Amino acid sequence: MTDWYVDDRCSNCDVARQLAPDLIGEVDGRSHILRRPRDENEARRLHAAAFACPTRSIRPSSGRPDRRLDPFPMALDSGVMLCGHNSPHTAGANSYLLLRPSGTAMMIDTPRWSPELADRYAARGPVTDVLLTHRDHAAHGRRYADHFGARLWIHEGDLDAAPDADQVIRGLEPHPVADGVTAQPLPGHTPGSVLYLADDRYCFSGDSFYWSRTTGDLEVAETVTWYSIEELATSLATVAARLRFEWVLPGHGDRRRMPTTEASDRLTALAERTRLLRPRPIDFTAVRW
Repeated sequence: MTDWYVDDRCSNCDVARQLAPDLIGEVDGRSHILRRPRDENEARRLHAAAFACPTRSIRPSSGRPDRRLDPFPMALDSGVMLCGHNSPHTAGANSYLLLRPSGTAMMIDTPRWSPELADRYAARGPVTDVLLTHRDHAAHGRRYADHFGARLWIHEGDLDAAPDADQVIRGLEPHPVADGVTAQPLPGHTPGSVLYLADDRYCFSGDSFYWSRTTGDLEVAETVTWYSIEELATSLATVAARLRFEWVLPGHGDRRRMPTTEASDRLTALAERTRLLRPRPIDFTAVRW
């Protein structure tokens, strides 16, 4: 099998490690190939990591990754797909396609922009809405929305990042997006951070919380909270008991599926832990992926 390497553009965003955690690890603050793939399945997982990597740092020594092995959008569950092709303009955030029973889809945050990718995503069903979780992930939102003929959503707290949004979520109360889909404002990471909840199954958490492989639990990125960790603690305490989901699908950090009761218990415990945190300087290297 072909040897692989990580070039010096790596930003340690964790995206590649999420897709091939037994093949790619973290060494000295950047991703590192742990071993070469042993079979076709492992080669495909390394290709997924390569096509998701925002800096295109995961490379086969023989040349460029095989475009025929680009798996994106990639099904995570029957109703949600990972877009891949993460954008350097969103700090490498993950984005998703939410598939609806009507045959349509919604995009949550955005991958890197290209017309070819946009057509590929739209092939899964007409995209009716582009849902932005917060300002950091607003890049490409307008272009995707215009290409799809879709509505662009953002919260008023982050409206300056997408001032031409078609739908502006206001206040702190849950806001209906479509049948089965709700926006839950959750200020903290930014003033206008929002969770999108679908079908009591999927929680698109943006950068409000994520699954950490290091701690084996839900965590907040306390060292990359741009607005207020105290406000985030208040937000979590307010909504934790009423949120229902099986999947946590964050922008940064890993994904996780768990029973609804476990998700509720873990989120309630996270709210309590966050209440004890105090503001810290921004430090990307301190995030516990």
